[in-house]
Amino acid sequence: MTDQSLAPHPVPGLGDRVWALVRALPAIGRVIRDIEREVDSIYYLFVIALTALVLAIMTWGLPALVLTAVGLVPVVFVLLIWVTLP
Repeated sequence: MTDQSLAPHPVPGLGDRVWALVRALPAIGRVIRDIEREVDSIYYLFVIALTALVLAIMTWGLPALVLTAVGLVPVVFVLLIWVTLP
């Protein structure tokens, strides 16, 4: 008869620890948990992000648009690589 308490526990990987850290952040973790509960709330997040972008462009003009485009370059690059994987 073996004791289950002596069995080795699986060590969480780096991705699990990073995900747990992101979920522990107050603002981001709350949004992630809300999206997990109700998937339709991601559309509200898109509307909020688009509204913030429009307000930034109205306030600061072209620099806000350029900084947004530069910030999205790595995201688009990763998406293009992901789409082309076999």
